[in-house]
Amino acid sequence: MFRTSQRPSPVAAVNLLAAIGASCLLAGCGSMGGFSGFGGGAQTTAQEPASAPEIPSTIRAEELVGRWGLAAYHDVKDRARTEAAAKGQCKQPYVIGQGATGGVVMHLPDEATPQELRLKGSQSGKNYIGPAGPAGGEKDREIVSFDGRVLQTKFIDPDANSRYGTMVYVRCAPRA
Repeated sequence: MFRTSQRPSPVAAVNLLAAIGASCLLAGCGSMGGFSGFGGGAQTTAQEPASAPEIPSTIRAEELVGRWGLAAYHDVKDRARTEAAAKGQCKQPYVIGQGATGGVVMHLPDEATPQELRLKGSQSGKNYIGPAGPAGGEKDREIVSFDGRVLQTKFIDPDANSRYGTMVYVRCAPRA
């Protein structure tokens, strides 16, 4: 240690600064993958594969925009009864809005504010509604069926699916 009355020699200060500078350079190279011996691992010309191209949904957003009666079931034997109950909810419809960027405005599970979601297709032929990202993501819902009048969806997240069940949307008649 240095006493307050002594100053470090210029050579010692230069050596200290050189050591700090070299450490910073090596740390930077290692984190960028340019120096294989220090932390970053050897990175050659191999690149990560590009993300798979987005597959469009076979259902267009415009087909879902509108007023819907909404109900849900957990047991498939309750489907017909739930569809009738959803139709009865048209007095207080769930509104699926048109998004500003071509999606639909709906709620995610457990979120009070609706947001724009995308319609996404998949290689398996299934369609999904959810935030941007790969089809079938944790916050997506799968479109189980859609005939223009009745839409059925189920959440991919097992917890949300167990709480909400299969959602049945029945298109409400246009206002007279």
